[in-house]
Amino acid sequence: SLVLDLRGNPGGLLPGGVDTASLFLEANKPVVFVADKKGVVDAQSTLVDGIDLETPMVLLVDKNTASAAEVMTACLKENKRATVAGEQTFGKGIVQTIRQLEGGENGGIAVTLARYETPLHNDINKSGIPVDVQADVTCGKDDALTCLPKDAFRKIS
Repeated sequence: SLVLDLRGNPGGLLPGGVDTASLFLEANKPVVFVADKKGVVDAQSTLVDGIDLETPMVLLVDKNTASAAEVMTACLKENKRATVAGEQTFGKGIVQTIRQLEGGENGGIAVTLARYETPLHNDINKSGIPVDVQADVTCGKDDALTCLPKDAFRKIS
């Protein structure tokens, strides 16, 4: 089995989440939809088969798993490729850009451009991704296995 520890992962850039999820999925699987107020503007799917399509996977997440890490988590969960264990994720499902205030020294303003939708078109913003298996998320980063109950490794149906 493979365990990906995403606890405390703030997500980074969307392409990283998309590319990582693609490593574990068959070709032509939906990864994420980006939608603005008018509807879906970008649909991203896998292009080729990933490098590992069969090893059982568990994603360990917590309330600080956010953004692109949530995109990857939702993708692998909704494509029935991984079990999600831990606690509900943060819920940052929006695309933002930062605009500097005049003069550039007094900060900036975050402008929301769009939102992420999961492969099943769920909007995770402010709600996060529910887990399949509740698990203690306080174990050390060096041994994520101690957080996971045995049923986290059950067969995904």
